[in-house]
Amino acid sequence: MRIFAVALCVVLCGCQSVMSSVTEGLAEDMSDALLNTEDLQVAREGSAAFLIMLEGFLRSSPDSIALMQAGVTLNGAYATAFVDDAERQRRFAERAFELAQRASCARLSWACTARTDGMELLQGNLRTLDQDDVSLAYTLASAWAGWIAANSADWGAVAELGRAKAVMTRIAEVDETHDNAGPRLYLGVMETLAPPALGGRPEVGRVHFERAIELAGGRYLMPRVFLAEYYARLVFDRELHDRELNAVLQADPKVEGLTLANRIAQEHARELLESADEYF
Repeated sequence: MRIFAVALCVVLCGCQSVMSSVTEGLAEDMSDALLNTEDLQVAREGSAAFLIMLEGFLRSSPDSIALMQAGVTLNGAYATAFVDDAERQRRFAERAFELAQRASCARLSWACTARTDGMELLQGNLRTLDQDDVSLAYTLASAWAGWIAANSADWGAVAELGRAKAVMTRIAEVDETHDNAGPRLYLGVMETLAPPALGGRPEVGRVHFERAIELAGGRYLMPRVFLAEYYARLVFDRELHDRELNAVLQADPKVEGLTLANRIAQEHARELLESADEYF
């Protein structure tokens, strides 16, 4: 019934600012409900419907930073958790990155040219980043990392990894706890995407993962999964791999705001354990 109430309010008020605040509130409520869903099939079906609804909200309020940030999160999460086809993953990642660039550029001047500025200039601009900038900067850096991962066969995209990592590094310096230690988690992945011979720094990545686990305090299970998948597999540490994944499977996934993510983490942990004999 609430969606009909929203539509009625929009029609009667005829006011763009009212519509924006209502749709943002609805998007936030739906996001909260989705994040606390335990059934992965319901989450898959519900998030697909939510994606379509959110695109409709954005057509009505294209300059809403809150809606753009919601679009970044949902497109990125949907592609990662529920899409297996590489081409579809790229499309969702592209949409997430597009929205992230628009949202961050609206408030952070340096974000408008972050992809083209020289690294020295970018790093100089990043020194101005403070706590008030963290949310939008993180939206940009996380979507950027997702876009690079989805286009890993394109060396032009991979060449942008250093820039995305520079932004995420600065965010971690300002607030490493943001988004359940998300900056540390992303930096761990970035450092373990390649073996040392190709520029990867797995031991640095492990430090980031372990710091994310420490900050999460057992509430968020994905850092343990990523430690196993990206670090333990890269260095062929079967003992660490199995220990972390079994700890994930034994944990209680029900945590406010993290239940869906934890259920996805457990599902992925199960898949990694099932394929471990073939990998190691």
